[in-house]
Amino acid sequence: MEIILKQDIDKLGSKNDIVTVKDGYAINYLIPRGMAIMATKSAKKMAEEIARQRAHKEEKLKEQAEELAGKLEGMKLEIGAKTSSKGKIFGSVNTLQIAEELQKQGIEVDRKNVEIKEEPIKEVGTYTATVKLHKDVSREITFEVKGE
Repeated sequence: MEIILKQDIDKLGSKNDIVTVKDGYAINYLIPRGMAIMATKSAKKMAEEIARQRAHKEEKLKEQAEELAGKLEGMKLEIGAKTSSKGKIFGSVNTLQIAEELQKQGIEVDRKNVEIKEEPIKEVGTYTATVKLHKDVSREITFEVKGE
């Protein structure tokens, strides 16, 4: 039986996908719980239109992410941290400080989209982080931790 998913379901598909499942699974589980609807001709046309609109929006988001990635290219950040006389940092440098420093540079990035490879950072030095701007677009940035 063909159905249209109304939400993402693991190992089956994502929202607005048209999938084929066994009749019992569709009638007894997915449709009564509001997870799917039957794939009639009119429902298929609506799903195709929604998919077309979503693809258009996704394209715009990707273009914006590419533009931001261009600004990040070659950028080097400096992050200040309180240090001991031996160069050890009190605490550690994390994604929050990187996101705040990017915001000072005029680039809005959620800290959840910043990934530090050498975590935890507890010494002064130069490190790299990956900034995910879109599911298909990510850039590596270099940042230097300096003692204050």
